[in-house]
Order: sequence, then structure tokens, then C-alpha cells
Amino acid sequence: MTRERATATAPPSVGNVAVGFDVLGHALDSCGDTVTVTRNTSGRVRILEISGLDLALPLDADANTAGRAVIALLESCPRGTGFDVSITKGIALGSGMGGSAASSVAAVVAANATLETPCGIGTLYRAAVQGESAASGSAHGDNVAPSLLGGLVIAPREGDPVAVPVPAWLHAAVVRPHFALETRASRAVLGEPYPLHAFVEQSEALALTLAGCFTSDARLMRRGLRDVLVEPRRAHLIPGFAKVKSAALDCEALGASISGGGPSVFGWFESRASAERAAIAMREAFRASGIESSAVVSAVAAPGARVIA
Repeated sequence: MTRERATATAPPSVGNVAVGFDVLGHALDSCGDTVTVTRNTSGRVRILEISGLDLALPLDADANTAGRAVIALLESCPRGTGFDVSITKGIALGSGMGGSAASSVAAVVAANATLETPCGIGTLYRAAVQGESAASGSAHGDNVAPSLLGGLVIAPREGDPVAVPVPAWLHAAVVRPHFALETRASRAVLGEPYPLHAFVEQSEALALTLAGCFTSDARLMRRGLRDVLVEPRRAHLIPGFAKVKSAALDCEALGASISGGGPSVFGWFESRASAERAAIAMREAFRASGIESSAVVSAVAAPGARVIA
């Protein structure tokens, strides 16, 4: 028996993970975005309401991340299928924690749950990536893939996302300063060409980090978890970033960098207890720069999106 209405939630995420710009991300076990979708026979997508924010987001479906994602999903639905969409935001805008991706993911997962013949993960991923482009101006899946699947995920430009195994002891601390940094502005500082040696160094870092994940080797992760490409150009956009990163490293982080487009800062740790201690120190470092913040501590192997009603 199919149902006409479903509600899904999708978690926040850390995009890029320092070493994998636009191609690597991991989920966070924290409050995410929730979307309710009602299937009908209108043949179109309507955004009925958006709650959870003090400012207005577009109700035009094509200009809204969740709406554009569901529009993309229509291509895989029977002719005449339409959807009404209601969105509850749980992730702060411009936080660097994948809020636009989470809305897109929750919307396609909810819509898919109403279909007589549900679509596969690959179809949902590609539709949600199209939704993400409404916010960032480009179609990239480093927040979409982990929000959809959970855990650490490779988000390819072609083909389905690829889950990367991580040890249960691996935890992240993510500290969000209480100001917004728009993804488009954060991407605008990356336009100048990079020297070839920087790509070589970054490729080495990515390889070491992934090898550490596959083998549960913290030493390899510590050797690899760094960003020589994006972080140097974005750091000035985040007041106090250097002190916050140092605070994480002083608490024995395997590595620390900017979460997604910022301004949130994350670190990886060998235990939850270490991540919790670091979160306190990182918040204090932001406070020393006159900025209040909040923190999330989560296993890197956090769950992904799910239907909740």
C-alpha cells in the first residue's frame, strides 16, 4: 500500500573534510531539517510553508533547495505526479553545516516514500544535488551524500555516492560561530589558479586520510587531515579561525579545518571525550575573539536521512 504523505529528516554534515573539496563529507548526529511532502496529481511542485527561521526563504519551488530537488525527482516519477512541500529548518543558514543539502535530501527522501515504485539511492542523490545548486550556485554533493547515506561518503560528479568505512572511535567536534557566511561568498575567494605542487600535496593528504579510515589507523589520519588549497584562502573570512584551529590541535585533534564553506570549524578526534574537551576549548577561542558559538560532538559514522512519519 502506498501513502500520499510522508515526513523525513536529514542531518547536518561537514563538507570537504579538509582534504576533499566538493567530493568528501560526513554526517553529524544532530538536529537536522525536516520536510513533509504530500503527493498529488497536479504535475508540479509547490512549497506551502517554511518554518524554523526568522528570515524568509523563497517559496518559488525552482529557487528553493528542497523544491528544486523534488522538481528534479519528478523526472523519475509517473506522469502527472505532483508534490506539496512543507519545510522545517533545524540547521542555521550560512553555517557551513550543510543546511541547504539537508533540506534537499529530506525532501527527496520524503517524496520517494510516497511513490508506488521508489527510486534508488543514485536517483535521490542526483536530484538532491540539483537542489543544492539553488543555494550554492553549483552542483556539488559533499554535503548531500553524507546527509543522505550517513557516515563518511565520497560524492562523485558521476555515478552513485561511495560510503567510506570509519572506526567507531572516530568523533568530530564542530563549533559554529553565531554569524552566517554565504556559500556563494565563500566560493568566490577560490577563483585564482593554484600551483601544481599544491594539488600534489592535497592529493597526498586525501590518500593518507582515506587510507587511515579504511585501516582504522589514527596515525595516517593525523598525517593526512589538512587543507593546503581552500583553507588558506577562506581563513580570513572567519574571525578567530587560527585560534580556534589551534585550540582543536592543542586538544590532540587528528586535524582541524573549516567545515564546508564556513564559518563552522571542525576537528577529528580519537574519542568522544577528546572531542567534547576540544569543543569547549574551541568555543573559548571564539569567545576570545568576541564571538559566541555553539558546538556539536558526533561520531563520524553518524546516521543519515530517514522517514519519520
